[in-house]
Amino acid sequence: MAVKLRLTRLGKKKNPIYRLVAMEGSFPRDGRYQEMLAQYDPKKGPHLTALNEERVKHWLSVGAQPTETVHRLLAELGLVEKIVRHSKFSGISRKQRKSKES
Repeated sequence: MAVKLRLTRLGKKKNPIYRLVAMEGSFPRDGRYQEMLAQYDPKKGPHLTALNEERVKHWLSVGAQPTETVHRLLAELGLVEKIVRHSKFSGISRKQRKSKES
């Protein structure tokens, strides 16, 4: 099975803290992981703390696939290229969307 870079949830109720980990894609979100790579506290800021950049690069080089959220966080640090997603309705109001769909 493929290895994924994903977030596991820690912390208390309504006060989440996440770990960036490398784990098998078939394992549950908070299940067993192979290696912890960083921590992420969304309440303190939009960046990763205690990041082991060398190991993240290693996992990406051996084919680990980051989830969308992890990819966005790594793109902010410049470790991966940012993905630009375009919607066919970007920049169009709801009224205009409904008239186009009809």
